[in-house]
Amino acid sequence: MRLDVRTVRLRLTEPLRISRSVTVERDAVQFAVRHGGLTGHGEAVSSAYLRLPADLIRREADGLRPDLERHPDPETALVELQRGAAPFKGLPAGVLAAVEAALLDLVGKRAGAPVHQLLGRIAPVAAATARTIGIEPPVRAAVQASRLAAAGFDVLKIKAGTADPAEDLARVRAVRESAPGARLLLDPNGAWTEDQAHRLLPVFAAAGVEAVEQPIAPGRPAVLAALAERSPIPVIADEDAVGYEDVCRLAGRVHGVNLKLAKCGGVHQVLRIQAALHGSGTELMLGCLAASSLGIAPAVHLADRARWIDLDGHLLLAHDPWQGIGGTDGTVRTPDRAGLGVLPAPTLTPGPTPGPGPVGGARPAFGARPAPARPLPSEAR
Repeated sequence: MRLDVRTVRLRLTEPLRISRSVTVERDAVQFAVRHGGLTGHGEAVSSAYLRLPADLIRREADGLRPDLERHPDPETALVELQRGAAPFKGLPAGVLAAVEAALLDLVGKRAGAPVHQLLGRIAPVAAATARTIGIEPPVRAAVQASRLAAAGFDVLKIKAGTADPAEDLARVRAVRESAPGARLLLDPNGAWTEDQAHRLLPVFAAAGVEAVEQPIAPGRPAVLAALAERSPIPVIADEDAVGYEDVCRLAGRVHGVNLKLAKCGGVHQVLRIQAALHGSGTELMLGCLAASSLGIAPAVHLADRARWIDLDGHLLLAHDPWQGIGGTDGTVRTPDRAGLGVLPAPTLTPGPTPGPGPVGGARPAFGARPAPARPLPSEAR
């Protein structure tokens, strides 16, 4: 086997503001594992919040390459990865998830089967995904909600956590008025105090919000559990539910946990966590970072296992270098192709460097020359 790595820059169509940061772009390190004339692909995106810069991803890939390439085939490497053997043990979760995705893609292509079939599901997977509305003025949020509802989105996730909760409430009410048929999720990204959370959860429930992610700052799971016990709507842990051990501590104490493959370590970890939660009353949400269709695809193959789906990271991009999982109509789908099923998108000619305001411009597809490295803003999601 041979491992190749390329870095591309992903730019968002518009800046995405959440309570702790604003995202305009991020780097995506895309893995290609080659064997027997076939190639499996995976993607790890840079994340300041997860302490995963692109240069660290590339260094980890360089360190992994010799040991990975000693495996006789991708099937053997995948088994070793999923049982936590060297050289995969100790890899950052986002890198582990990307390598696993590339191996799954390659194993699926060799077997002539899509990844969801390798995971025990025969039928293709299709699921309604939430679409995120960032911290925006109510009028702008209303316009976005109306446009998204017309496109087919019936689940909208609204970011919250401004200094004045009244601004968040106005945004929610504007979205509700513009998209009356949509189900609403709320995500303060840990911005509320405990007292605020007790006061605001009923207020947002009355405004039509169906569930709230991580209302308070992470690090106090017992407090989050107490909030969930008293909340009139489901409380979903996100920043407090990083990996298997965190989730086990919260099992039966919160209504849901938001699993991101880049956060927990990949497909096999989601399945492990799902088994641990069985019968506890805590349900799964599948989330994501802003990423290409390649980065989102592994989670789409798991989407029928979750109650809440938030796999819209590729829909936030000005140009997605991959395609194949849909989503523009509010539904993500597994392609009818072997492996992950994604394909490179047509390469667009880069436009001029965008100025202030909404971010535009096309990005190169996998295999194109990486964009010049420069510091990235602190990212959202």
